[in-house]
Amino acid sequence: MYLDENLGRTYILDKLAILIPCYNEGKTIRKVVTDCLASCKGIPNTSVYVYDNNSTDNTVSEAKIAGAIVRHEFQQGKGNVIRRMFRDINAESYIMIDGDDTYPADEIPAMVNEVLEKNVDMVVGDRLSSSYFEENKRPFHNIGNVVVRKSINFFFKNDIKDIMTGYRAFSYQFVKSYPVLSQGFEIETEMSILAIENNMHIENHVIEYRDRPADSFSKLNTYSDGLKVLRRIISLFKDYRPLHFFGLISLLLILIAAGLFFPNVWIPYLHTGLVPKMPTLVVCGFLLITGIILFSSGLILDSIVKKEKREFEFRLIQIHNSFEDQIR
Repeated sequence: MYLDENLGRTYILDKLAILIPCYNEGKTIRKVVTDCLASCKGIPNTSVYVYDNNSTDNTVSEAKIAGAIVRHEFQQGKGNVIRRMFRDINAESYIMIDGDDTYPADEIPAMVNEVLEKNVDMVVGDRLSSSYFEENKRPFHNIGNVVVRKSINFFFKNDIKDIMTGYRAFSYQFVKSYPVLSQGFEIETEMSILAIENNMHIENHVIEYRDRPADSFSKLNTYSDGLKVLRRIISLFKDYRPLHFFGLISLLLILIAAGLFFPNVWIPYLHTGLVPKMPTLVVCGFLLITGIILFSSGLILDSIVKKEKREFEFRLIQIHNSFEDQIR
């Protein structure tokens, strides 16, 4: 509990919760926690939470020594850890940062200020506009980040500069309204698209990136996790933009049907009055019917998505009221 002197209110929740998902980060976690606490001395009632995800090294003991509150999530996967953190922790603002010491903790006050003073729902720590491509020694990670960003820019038309960053600030409303569905490293992509599609306030904050220390190793598999992210983007495009998704497939099938029908069926029929390729006519008919069904499905699903967006707005109001109830 703390008193906000500027607003004259007493809060029963943290002013700032720093959330650090961890799996075998014993080499760096003590420094990350120490840096976070040092950078937030001017923010009252700040807590650092390290959520251990079945680490087999000294991550837990190092985090405790540094002054973090250590909790556990036994279901493996970064998405599962974030789901647990978002359920457990109540705070006015949140910082999510990785435990690998690749992000500068001294940017926390500026990112939190965006949330507290400007009512931003998600502040994205943008590595790609600064030092990421010089610091990161894994070229396929660089390519993957660019591909993911361009894919989401193409499908969802947004201005997020760094989709895969693990350094973000969140509002209470975002954390409590976000339904975590991904289990692994696709989680950053999922939360970015949810914020875009629900018209939440997003800001980019350029940060300096530094590569992992030499004796620290990434748990991200460039190829398998990269494919999971791309599959997730396509799946979310289908879920959030069903009319576009099914409309494109419908248009493709109708174009194929037309390409087969006119030269093989229609033109010979005009000249001879006969249909020389009956199987082609049948295939064209099936393609046309399938295209119409898919387009109709897209229209129906689009109406459902719009209804869900309206319901999401009502949930935000309920979450806001719940937040106000925690203020005495």
